Parts: sequence; C-alpha cells; structure tokens
Amino acid sequence: MDQMMSTWFFPASSPEDEAPDAGTAYIIPKKEISMVPDMGKWKRSQAYADYMGFILTLNEGVKGKKLTCEYEVSETVEKLLGLLGTLDRWINETPPVDQPSRFGNKAYRTWFSKLEQEAEALVAAVLPAEKAAAAPEIAVYLKEAVGNPTRIDYGTGHEAAFAAFLCCLCKVGALRISDQLAIVFKVFNRYLQLMRKLQRTYRMEPAGSQGVWGLDDFQFLPFIWGSSQFIDHPTLEPRHFIDERVVNEQHQDYMFLDCIQFINEMKTGPFAEHSNQLWNISAVPSWSKVNQGLIRMYKAECLEKFPVIQHFKFGSLLSIQPAKP
Repeated sequence: MDQMMSTWFFPASSPEDEAPDAGTAYIIPKKEISMVPDMGKWKRSQAYADYMGFILTLNEGVKGKKLTCEYEVSETVEKLLGLLGTLDRWINETPPVDQPSRFGNKAYRTWFSKLEQEAEALVAAVLPAEKAAAAPEIAVYLKEAVGNPTRIDYGTGHEAAFAAFLCCLCKVGALRISDQLAIVFKVFNRYLQLMRKLQRTYRMEPAGSQGVWGLDDFQFLPFIWGSSQFIDHPTLEPRHFIDERVVNEQHQDYMFLDCIQFINEMKTGPFAEHSNQLWNISAVPSWSKVNQGLIRMYKAECLEKFPVIQHFKFGSLLSIQPAKP
C-alpha cells in the first residue's frame, strides 16, 4: 500500500484526537468550470489530485481480492449502507407513474425531491459529531450522485460525484484507511445496486452516452476497480469475461463480471455489437494492462471531457485551488 498516496485524504490522527470543527470553514460546493479553457484549472487543482489519488489508492487496495473476502466493516460503513438502504426504500414507496413516454419516468423527480429535502440530515447522521458542520458541503455530492432530475438521466459524472462524496468522508476522517476494501466492496457496490434499481424503475436515460463506443451506458469505476481485482488471477483472463458461464458462476466475487451480467440482462443482440469497447478489451492479454488502459481511458473520456466536468462542484474539501506541489 502506497502510504504517501493515502495520506492526502486519510487523516493520520484518530477521530478521538480531533477537536470540534471550530476553525474549519466549510463551504457549499459550486461549479467553477464554465468554459472549455477552464479545464486546465481543473487538471491542476487540488480536487483533481485528491480525486485521482483516491481512485488509485482504492485501485491498489482491491488488487487481487474477491468481493467475498474478509475485511473490516466500521460503524461509518454500516451507517452508509443504512443511508443507501433508505434511498432504496424510497424507490419502493415511489412507484413509476403512467405516462406516454417509455423513458424518463417522472416519478423519479418525486423520489429525487425527497433526497433533496433529507440529504443534509442523512449525511449528518453518518458523520462523527465533531464534524457535523461538514454535512451541508458533503451532502451536495450525494445529491449530485444519483442522476439529474430535469433530464432524468444518469452517467459517469454522477458516478464521479459519488466517489467525490466518499473522498470527502475520508478527508474529514469519517472513513479511514482501514475502510478501503469496505468502501469499494460494500459501499460502492451497494450504490451500484441502488443505481441499477433507479435505472430500471424509472427508465433513466444514459447521460451523454457514447452509445456502443462508450464502455457502458452508466458506469466506469467498477470496471477499473473490477479489473484490479483480477490482477494475477491464476486462471481467469480478460477473454473469459465474455463467456456467459464464467460470468454466471463468478459474478458474486468480481465487480467487473457483475457489471457484465447487468449489461447482458439489459441489452439484446451480440455482445460485440452492443458493447464494442468491452469486446475489444476482452482481447487484451493481461488484467494489469486492462487496468492501466482503463485508468488512462477514464482520465481521457470522463475527467478530461468538458461536458462531464462542467457539472462538477468545488468546495473546501475538493478545492479548485492549484494542487500543493
């Protein structure tokens, strides 16, 4: 584990040592990238360094590990699972409405407005008492993480907001370095289940989908972390993930295969046609090459694309200020 990388957003001290946040000025995050030339400011920002460092630290942490392996589950992780469970329950309480259009069911807006009202309280319940002042700032990322209520769509920018939400929880010390496996295998995995249920229930549109040229209509991070899980696997190679038998037998252990199973469930026709990029990836000889390639692709196709990053919000925890050298 690269300790240097982890110190950015995992505080060294334990939460008991910390005095209440009297001196910390939290701010409501806002958009800072309004034109294409602003993209340089984003790539040089502390937010970009912290976000990418967080993604890569987790990528390293899950390397070679199964979803079903043993790891610590802290109280904060349990609380986050409770929060996601609450959002899931609200879907059951908000059935889709009858409407002429098949996609973008308007009941999603009713569901979303409930989250808008409750987000701060939900986040405050996850934070240690002395960090309660951070709730309004961190709650913004939770609200951004579940799709857009105007367009009733969801894409990798929303997924990035959820990773930013988790990164902020690490930066205030609610999540610790010992939580890294649980962050991906428990919390992020539960978030994926929630998003799939939202997509299915309200027939959400893919946000800015590249269609068959994108990796997946909705997600990217589980493919990065999921490919890391396979690094140095004794038998399973990238070519195996297009084998439905392998997917059905192993998807409980591997995030990547779980995503493939969801795609197979949602799409019809030959895999090479509906998921051309993934089909191409299955020809890469090793999982470490897949993993490195996906990280490069994530930076280029998501983090360096203005239509995605124009919606990203910056506050005190994920700052637009230039990164410390």
